[in-house]
Amino acid sequence: MQEARGRKYHQDRVAESLREEISAMIEGELSDPRISFAYVSQVILNPGGKSAQIWVAVDGGPEEEEQTVEGLFAARSYIRHELQERTGKRHVPDLSFHVDRSERMKARIDELLGRSKRRRKDA
Repeated sequence: MQEARGRKYHQDRVAESLREEISAMIEGELSDPRISFAYVSQVILNPGGKSAQIWVAVDGGPEEEEQTVEGLFAARSYIRHELQERTGKRHVPDLSFHVDRSERMKARIDELLGRSKRRRKDA
């Protein structure tokens, strides 16, 4: 049991370092005009460490989200190369980028709950 907990802790540390480094690259180094203001909300590293899902929250509408993900996919090899240089690892996982819409969903749920509370108050 000790081994599994250690492996999970290591994966969490690697995922967090990937999140920090990719966030720094998105904020300042990537000059693709398709990439709008975005931040990495979560990195999910697959158990073998061969691939990682990068969840990116984008400020803007669906069109800007799509363009940002396209720009990040285009810069994927550059990002992997920079991660290898910065972390000094022999193997950098294959990256796949996804739009994180959880904040928008949370805001919508809060709005609906607020409406429901107001209706109950009025009734």
